[in-house]
Amino acid sequence: MMLEGWRWYGPDDPVSLDDVRQAGATDIVSALHQVPIGEAWTRKAVEERKNFIENGQPGRSPLTWSVVESIPIPDDVKRLGGKATKSIEAWIASLEAVAAAGIKIICYNFMPVVDWCRTDLEWELPNGARAMRFDQDRFAAFELYILKRPAAVQEYSPEQQARAKQLFDQMSQADIDYLVMVIASALPGSTTEPMTLPQFRDRLETYRDITPTILRRHLAEFLGRVAPVAEQLGVSLTLHPDDPPRPLFGLPRIASSADDYQALFDAVPSKANGICLCTGSLGVRPENNLPEMAERFGPRIAFAHLRATKREADGLSFYESDHLDGDVDMVAVLKALLKENARRSRDKRIVFRPDHGHRMLDDLAATKRTNPGYTAIGRLRGLAELRGAIRAIEHR
Repeated sequence: MMLEGWRWYGPDDPVSLDDVRQAGATDIVSALHQVPIGEAWTRKAVEERKNFIENGQPGRSPLTWSVVESIPIPDDVKRLGGKATKSIEAWIASLEAVAAAGIKIICYNFMPVVDWCRTDLEWELPNGARAMRFDQDRFAAFELYILKRPAAVQEYSPEQQARAKQLFDQMSQADIDYLVMVIASALPGSTTEPMTLPQFRDRLETYRDITPTILRRHLAEFLGRVAPVAEQLGVSLTLHPDDPPRPLFGLPRIASSADDYQALFDAVPSKANGICLCTGSLGVRPENNLPEMAERFGPRIAFAHLRATKREADGLSFYESDHLDGDVDMVAVLKALLKENARRSRDKRIVFRPDHGHRMLDDLAATKRTNPGYTAIGRLRGLAELRGAIRAIEHR
């Protein structure tokens, strides 16, 4: 069996560890979110969190902190590559602290300026549940008429600009403030920091001369430093794909396709250099064949985010669907992952987690605090569906 994971944001997470146990998950995916980006994690802090997760409630069903998601990569590493010596050394120190605690999987991303991006956090589905959504026209309205990125006008057709302008003209100040909050403020689990609009513009300017080739080289330089350490310590480094998997704000994106990952593995062949197979992120791009990627990159998959997205008519907008009902053939992905997992020893099993559940049932209560995409009940449903599919596949 693959290991059933659950992302947990620490003691302040509205989803408790008992909630995780009752969902049936056994493995915790977490991080030291309180540590500022670029500062090294200490062994003491890692051990304290591990002890809290694994020993904080004697007599309860056991949980294991098995995946770190994420140790954020500072902005200067993305802009400067191997020249960002201090930041890379701090990242290696965090890696060593994690490995010393017996945690052998680290998920990270290399998206510049913005992490995962949505335009709606509470989009109402026909059944009354709420989902996260990326609406291309709303995004264009933000970029063209709120952020006012100078080069953006060259990247949209007259028809796209007209739709965005019409949408913007209908927005109230509250609508604008909400869109700014959703896009420019760091979402839960983000490895970037909240920004004001002026800060956003300034940060984008620092990447004006960074091409995809340069960004890819900087990632290879970073991995050239950290992968040998990870390999020596038995740690798998799993790169999360871009979300969505295409350029945003004129920024380069280098983890959006099978070709992107193959180029990375060719540049840094270390066995520690791996992929976080996020079916939702990669599934937004129609040419990404997820079952084929799961099989092709199987030996490099230590960790998987299993969720589904549904592309809309314009081909650019999408929303988070039910876990088995999006554009990705989730059953075929599970078959490939289970086939790979069966080749492995017990201590190298793939960890997966249900990702981005809907806000539904009691989690819709106005008085209940939830993190967008990380509600208890929506992920409970997703995990139950995935578990059922896995059991059916295994017993054929």
